[in-house]
Amino acid sequence: MKNLEFPIIGTKVSGVTKKFDLNSPKGRKVYFETKVGDEIEKIKEFMRDNTFIAYWIGKKNSGKGTYSGIFTEIFGSEKVELVSVGDLIREADDWGTFKKTKKYGLLRRYYRGYVSFEDAVEAHLERSTAKLLPTEFILALLKAHLEGLEGKTIFIDGLPRDLDQISYSLYFRDLIAYRNDPDMFILIDIAENIIAERIKYRVVCPNCKTSRNTKLLITSKIKYDSKNKKYNLLCDNLKCKSAVMKEKEGDDKGLDPIRERLEKDDKVLRKTFALHGVPKVLMRNHIPLKESKELYDKYEITPEYSFKTEKGKVSVIEKPWTFKDDNGLEAVSLLAAPVVIQMIKQMVEVLDL
Repeated sequence: MKNLEFPIIGTKVSGVTKKFDLNSPKGRKVYFETKVGDEIEKIKEFMRDNTFIAYWIGKKNSGKGTYSGIFTEIFGSEKVELVSVGDLIREADDWGTFKKTKKYGLLRRYYRGYVSFEDAVEAHLERSTAKLLPTEFILALLKAHLEGLEGKTIFIDGLPRDLDQISYSLYFRDLIAYRNDPDMFILIDIAENIIAERIKYRVVCPNCKTSRNTKLLITSKIKYDSKNKKYNLLCDNLKCKSAVMKEKEGDDKGLDPIRERLEKDDKVLRKTFALHGVPKVLMRNHIPLKESKELYDKYEITPEYSFKTEKGKVSVIEKPWTFKDDNGLEAVSLLAAPVVIQMIKQMVEVLDL
């Protein structure tokens, strides 16, 4: 599927040649202060007395959770909340426990739909294709959750998830009676080759569940398994005591298991891109190779890693990673921090700061 026409927003700052450590919170703090310090201060000033609602629109594995995490790192968890609709639905799976919470009472009060509340609950618990989960139920569940988040900027991941939910998201701000925040769609353009490589080489810590990638996002410690003739990443979390990170079952099948989901996500992305009336922030996860050299610093580009062993010691080999984007052009992938800079620069414009 061909890429949408998203703007290319560079991050290079004239006269700044320092290489920043984008893998540490301290390094990222200095990086963001240097590259978009003024813009960050404008957003912080706005968020002292105001909030906004942002809807993440992007394909599965496009990095929504990562970008939300970095934004929260910059502006503070007391000011920002990422709300995953999928997590809310799973939270209500334990219906016996959920019925005892305040959220259940709010859900029952807020729900309005073409099927009864009891039938909506049954559809939720069964998750059957014969009885699909009503969007109205999802909206009521989301509204009940947001009841306790006054004073926080909200990032919503999972609405809209399908084409029929787009119209709901357009007016969701108005449906939440106590908020009149500015709202925006944040769209992420990501090449399928990036998603495929993220899945194919993904490994996860069995303890803390941190995800890394043996090709694109490694840890500080690598160990060679001579028995299985493979290199293992060891988790950097001190509490995990260098646990060996493991492949996820089914990842070797690449995009095939999620092909239908990716096609649906693409339709939602394109439909949202064509909307009028709601401001949009357009984030590019990848850049054509020739533009990248002029607009980005080398350390902002995703490298490709490989390993070798000499005299029992593992060495890391790093080189630029290039691939073909969905338009067939030679491209590079950006690390998360420079993509967040694109978001911050556009937010200042969207919020008219």
